[in-house]
Amino acid sequence: MKSVALGAVTRIAPMFIGAARRSRLATLIYHRVVPEQDPLRPGEPTVAEFEWQMRLLRRHFTPLPLGEAVQRLAAGDLPPRAVCVTFDDGYADNAELALPVLQRHGIPATVFVSTGFLNGGRMWNDTVIEAVRRESSGVLDLSPIGLTELTLGSEAERLAAIEQILRTIKYETPRRRIEAVAELVGDDGALPQDLMMTDDQVRKLHAAGIEVGAHTVNHPILASISDEDARREIASSRDYLQSLLQSEVLSFAYPNGKPEHDYRQTHRDVCAELGFSRGVSTHWGAGIAASDPLQLPRFTPWDKTETRFALRLLLSYRNADPLVADS
Repeated sequence: MKSVALGAVTRIAPMFIGAARRSRLATLIYHRVVPEQDPLRPGEPTVAEFEWQMRLLRRHFTPLPLGEAVQRLAAGDLPPRAVCVTFDDGYADNAELALPVLQRHGIPATVFVSTGFLNGGRMWNDTVIEAVRRESSGVLDLSPIGLTELTLGSEAERLAAIEQILRTIKYETPRRRIEAVAELVGDDGALPQDLMMTDDQVRKLHAAGIEVGAHTVNHPILASISDEDARREIASSRDYLQSLLQSEVLSFAYPNGKPEHDYRQTHRDVCAELGFSRGVSTHWGAGIAASDPLQLPRFTPWDKTETRFALRLLLSYRNADPLVADS
């Protein structure tokens, strides 16, 4: 019954929303694929959920490599229901859990890597999440970052605490974020050291035909640092990956990714000067022929049933790239 309903949605819905008549590109953002549901990471799909999502894309949409999709978008000859799959940050589960699923269903993908966290590093937000997970006292003192003391008696309270901390620290400079996290959690050697990929895992993705893109070194909000530092972050991540893979790196993802809020036109222009041919942001919408290939829109899928997932993806084609005026 579920497959019948899904088939009906993917056949009939485009007739009403016009998705089948438009040359538009939907690009999905993922970060992690986790073994099982994690209450402190509720937005991350499990392997089982990612499996049906990729199966759905293969059966009812047209998955394309990002580079090919960008070229065909500009030329106006995208196939119906064109979609790209992307991952941000460089988590180890991209290579160990997501890759086998992508390979089973023949789904191309691009993984954007923040190179400063490879080989045992840990992103600041993961330090917060894992520290809150392991806090056994039931109380967390947030006075070092100007917040109140919070109780951690339930998973819901722990999740709320994490969200409050991340929201407070996110727009600090990379150095200040590290300092603030250290003030909160100290130097806890029990925190996981294997969340991010190793060099070998990045090579593994590349060897499997997955595109590897740059995502800065330290994942700063580019708008919060100097232009010089921003250029260094962008260029150094690309240079590291090109040396590691002995291959050109042509795709870039802006950290956090909201235009004029997290990054500016100057950062887009730096990407152009450095030779990137495509860049992705996080403003929601579908790419159209007039889209800037260095500022393509993306969105995060979150529906937990196949029919709703397919319908939301189909509906996304209606929302033309918001950066393109009068589209």
